[in-house]
Amino acid sequence: MDPDLPTVDVTLWRADAVVLFDWLASTDLDTVPVTHPAQKQALADLLASLETDTDVTASTEEEIAAARGEVARDMAW
Repeated sequence: MDPDLPTVDVTLWRADAVVLFDWLASTDLDTVPVTHPAQKQALADLLASLETDTDVTASTEEEIAAARGEVARDMAW
């Protein structure tokens, strides 16, 4: 990432980060419906940030399953 570009900090619940990382890492971004190429790039940038700036890459299958359960439990829809 270019250090001269403006950035924002986003705080995620760890379970959300684990679920998002697992999904992004296993998804073919070429098949995700987007209306602009920048949307796909932003998802790729999020994946890269989760890979480099967090420890979620070390999540086990059990941790991923638990994170999915935690996130799904609070769904209001």
